[in-house]
Amino acid sequence: MRIENSFIPIRGVGETTERRLWEAGITHWNAFDGSVVGPTTADRIHEFVDVATDHLGRGNARFFDDAFPSGERWRLYENFRDDALFFDIETTGLDAARNDVTTVSVHRDGDTDTLVRGDNLTVDALRERFADAPLIVSFNGARFDVPFLEESFPVSIDAPHLDLMYPCRRLDLTGGLKRIERDVGIDRDRPDLSGRDAVRLWREYERGDDAALETLVSYNREDTRNLERLADLVTSRLHDTCCPADATF
Repeated sequence: MRIENSFIPIRGVGETTERRLWEAGITHWNAFDGSVVGPTTADRIHEFVDVATDHLGRGNARFFDDAFPSGERWRLYENFRDDALFFDIETTGLDAARNDVTTVSVHRDGDTDTLVRGDNLTVDALRERFADAPLIVSFNGARFDVPFLEESFPVSIDAPHLDLMYPCRRLDLTGGLKRIERDVGIDRDRPDLSGRDAVRLWREYERGDDAALETLVSYNREDTRNLERLADLVTSRLHDTCCPADATF
């Protein structure tokens, strides 16, 4: 599912009308000819497509983040996938007022980078990593990772955000990231490790165990890389779920 297959951002077009358009073979903005809907809605579609085509050409993900209903923002993924930034953090606890960020891993364009507390985890490094990302992707990052980072550092992370926890729920995939990975067949090098182990590993590193930091970084990086595989799978399943079986996209 790509943005230009979508009509749901347009005022007066809900799921039912959009599906009717698709069933009539109108599965792309370019295919819309004013049929299927009334004249007022047709005018709105033409107006939206004119404006949206310009924003899409300029790679303006924020326009579509604002335009799409929150439950449909997964549709931005296919268009911005190649330049999306996948990220995950590890901390010493759940309360940003009392605990610290220990590692931040980001995965983009096939490369994974990890920032470590006391080494290269700085305000400037965080700002640089997030600065030009058209779309950021996390799991539970809207409620945890982003607020934790913003309370721990003087940074503002306001890029369009695909938090995979919510589209996963639409597919009845619930629980934490590790459980969902198991449910969809994503393997891990260290399936025995959890977020609780991440806290323990950091404490062991603080006591002088460098191998513990290596394990923690590896765990955090795997969390982050797996987000791309999960996003690919979840958006594909949502496409299959919402689209007519005989429609061509």
